[in-house]
Amino acid sequence: MSRYTICPEASMSRLSAALLLGAILLGGSSAVAQSDSDVYNRIEELHGDAASFDRPLRQLVRAMRSGDAETIAGLAEYPLTVKANGETYDVENAEDFIDNFDDLVTPETRRAVGRQQYEDLFVNSDGVMMAGGAVWMGAVCDDTACEASHWAIIAINN
Repeated sequence: MSRYTICPEASMSRLSAALLLGAILLGGSSAVAQSDSDVYNRIEELHGDAASFDRPLRQLVRAMRSGDAETIAGLAEYPLTVKANGETYDVENAEDFIDNFDDLVTPETRRAVGRQQYEDLFVNSDGVMMAGGAVWMGAVCDDTACEASHWAIIAINN
């Protein structure tokens, strides 16, 4: 069971997600070439408030390029599941993330996310995937009614 609540707007069927992923895997990147507006519209359709995604995405990309653990930690939702070094970690807070940053976020993940292009994002009902699944961001509800939400890192998979 998930420890965060994804906004109700994120209700794409699992079948649709599977079909989209299948198209990507079978057709290669040229079969699903998408524009920035395609990605924006998909985020808006599945999660709402696509405009508020831009700032945390840009912050994350810049922070990954420079290895800015504090900024990355500030963009995460805790507890945060991180897969690294063949292990799965439940990082409880930003301080733990910062203290263990070099073990939790590999140089390969930093480079890949640091080169992320908006039109190459993958969007499904779970969130927005970067760098081939290395990092996921999601619209996390701020209250039980989900009247407000914020974009946060919800998983890191080195």
